Amino acid sequence: MFSPWPELVDPAAARLLAATGWAAPDAGFPAGREWIDDYLSPLATALGPCVHYGARVEAVSRLGRDRLVSPGRAETPFVVHVSSADGIERRVQARAVIDASGTWGQPNPAGADGVPAIGERGAAAAGVLTYLPPTPAQTSSLAGKHVVVVGSGHSAMTAVIQLTEMVRSDPSTTVTWLLRRGVVGDTFGGGAADELPQRGALGVRSREAVEAGRVSLVTGFRTERIDLVNGRAVVTAEDGRALSPADHVVALTGFRPDLSFLSEMRIELDPILQAPVRLAPSIDPNAHSCGSVLPHGAAELAHPEPNLYIVGMKSYGLAPTFLAMTGYEQVRSIAAELAGDHEAARRVELTLPDTGVCNGAGLFDSPEAENAGGGCCGPTPTSPPSSVQPLAMPGTPLGG
Repeated sequence: MFSPWPELVDPAAARLLAATGWAAPDAGFPAGREWIDDYLSPLATALGPCVHYGARVEAVSRLGRDRLVSPGRAETPFVVHVSSADGIERRVQARAVIDASGTWGQPNPAGADGVPAIGERGAAAAGVLTYLPPTPAQTSSLAGKHVVVVGSGHSAMTAVIQLTEMVRSDPSTTVTWLLRRGVVGDTFGGGAADELPQRGALGVRSREAVEAGRVSLVTGFRTERIDLVNGRAVVTAEDGRALSPADHVVALTGFRPDLSFLSEMRIELDPILQAPVRLAPSIDPNAHSCGSVLPHGAAELAHPEPNLYIVGMKSYGLAPTFLAMTGYEQVRSIAAELAGDHEAARRVELTLPDTGVCNGAGLFDSPEAENAGGGCCGPTPTSPPSSVQPLAMPGTPLGG
């Protein structure tokens, strides 16, 4: 995890758990499994029957009203349509709905234009392409193979670091890392300027892997198609460049919100980020990715549908810089608003750590990207890593 333990435990949850004898870890950066075992699982136990497992929300509506009907809408209960693992459907009425379903289950595709590349669905169905960083067991199974990683964010860096450790132990393993953008000052994150040292270390370690030649970095590569050839994937860019066949492709290009079950709700989202319109301007990675998100709560997360809120990672839409403590403060403010304590709802205090990088995705398609600076708080641009591969002519295979 990027955040230390004190920033990963919600104060209200800590108070609830304290009554059970639970003690909050006070230092260190937990792994995801530790966060589950040492915090989330005890919290779920403490909440008891409030937590319903194996439940899938199919839709949210208003009782007896579709989205077209306005009279009496705000006073009408919500109806949450739920299905269970055994196929039983039921309806749950509610005064308010808080959607904290996240985006982890809705990965972006490898295709450069935001939709799956030609052949991508087939590659995924065949198991040759996946959308999550490989687990240690999966990484071990890729020894001696050619693996392609698509993406430039922290998930992609995590995968690159894991895979290049395999290169150390088995040099016959080859890793190719594809970026849509050119190499700029913030390609590898904020480094030492990042106020979350674990996050900054990802960029440092991934850059070191490139400079040491353990991974081939290919820039300006916008994936157009992924063809299966004898059980391996051939990834081709829009300009015709093709990689040599890969045994596995890991597409880590971010995530997006699933809005399908909110189709009967009147929600107001930014047309670019799919985030609440009042929040979007301060999290837009086209402008920056600093820790400059304004304190926000119920007022900024409200929609035309009264008492409906989208919170957590999903509230950031396509933006990549969400942190857990942001979600905790969002929910605290909303809970106060629903309880009628409007003053407490407005009193939002949140200071987010600086990433050390300000400019964002606007550089992805800039012809001057390779010569661009690091932005208002990014590192001073330096020469590209020594092992960055020259781009081959169209049709020439790249990578191992």
